[in-house]
Amino acid sequence: MTDIKVLTSHSEYLPLDSMYINPASNAFINVSNIAAQWKPLNFLSPPNYLKAIEEYAGFEAILIEYVSDIHYFQKDKNLSLDAMYCRDASIATDHGMILCNMGKAMRSLEPNAQDSVYKAAGIPILGRIEAPGTLEGGDVAWIDTQTLAVGHSYRTNHAGIEQLKGLLNPLGIDVLVVELPHFRGPSDVFHLMSVFSPVDADLAVVYSPLMPIKFRNELLERGFELIEVPETEFDTLGSNVLALAPRNCIMVAGNPITEKALFAAGCKLRTYRGNEISIKGGGGPTCLTRPLKRRL
Repeated sequence: MTDIKVLTSHSEYLPLDSMYINPASNAFINVSNIAAQWKPLNFLSPPNYLKAIEEYAGFEAILIEYVSDIHYFQKDKNLSLDAMYCRDASIATDHGMILCNMGKAMRSLEPNAQDSVYKAAGIPILGRIEAPGTLEGGDVAWIDTQTLAVGHSYRTNHAGIEQLKGLLNPLGIDVLVVELPHFRGPSDVFHLMSVFSPVDADLAVVYSPLMPIKFRNELLERGFELIEVPETEFDTLGSNVLALAPRNCIMVAGNPITEKALFAAGCKLRTYRGNEISIKGGGGPTCLTRPLKRRL
C-alpha cells in the first residue's frame, strides 16, 4: 500500500516536498548584465559570474538531496539579477498562489513572469496584490498553519497588507502585522525574514536588535525558543536560515556562532558558500527558494 502524502503550504519548517528555484545562470545571464545592474540593484559589489554559478551548484546539490520535486523558473532577459531571489514575487498558500507587487521598482516584472510559469504548471492563483499596494514574499512567514506574519517595511506597505488580509481572512487565516524599523533606509534589502527564520514549530533563528518588541514577545508567548544571532553575523546572513525539515537547516557558511547555537538546539545543518549569490545581494537560502508544499 502506497502512503498518501498530506501536504501544506502553511509552514516554514515541515519537510520540504516541492519548490521552485531560479538558478544564478538564469538571473545573472552574463558578465555584462551583472556589470550593468549590480549598482542600481544595491548589490555590495559585482558578483563574479563563474564563482556564482559554482556556488549555486553547491546550494542546489543540497536541495536535491532533500527535496523530491524541484521546479525551475525560466530564464528571462527582461528580469533583473534579483530574480534569483524567487521567494519575493509570490506567496504560497493551500488555496493557491498570491502574486506580489514588488516594492523594488527594478523587480516589477517578476510576479507576471512567475504567474505564467504557475499557470502553465496548472498551479491555481488565489489573487494578486495591486498598486498602490506593495508586498514582497520575503516579508511574510508562516507562524503556524493559520497565522501568517507580514512585515510592514519599505518593500511591503499598508495597502498591500490590507489586500493580503482581504485574501486570507475570509479563509480563516490570521495576518499578524510586524512593524519593521527604518534600519538602513528604503534602498536596503530588509525584510521580515532578514531577522526571523522559523526552523521548527517552537524554534526560530532571530536577530533581536532589529526585531520589534511586540513581535518578539508574541513569539515567546507562543512558546518559541529563540536562537539569537550576534551582531557580527547579521550582515553575513546568519539570521536567514531555510528549514529543509524540522531542525534540519541550510544556511550560508561563515556564521560559526549561529551554527554552534543551532547544533546546541538539536539541529542538523548544511552550509553553502554564498559570497556571490547571497551576501553580495543580501539574499540567503530562504530568499533563493520558493517553497510550494511541505509534508504534514
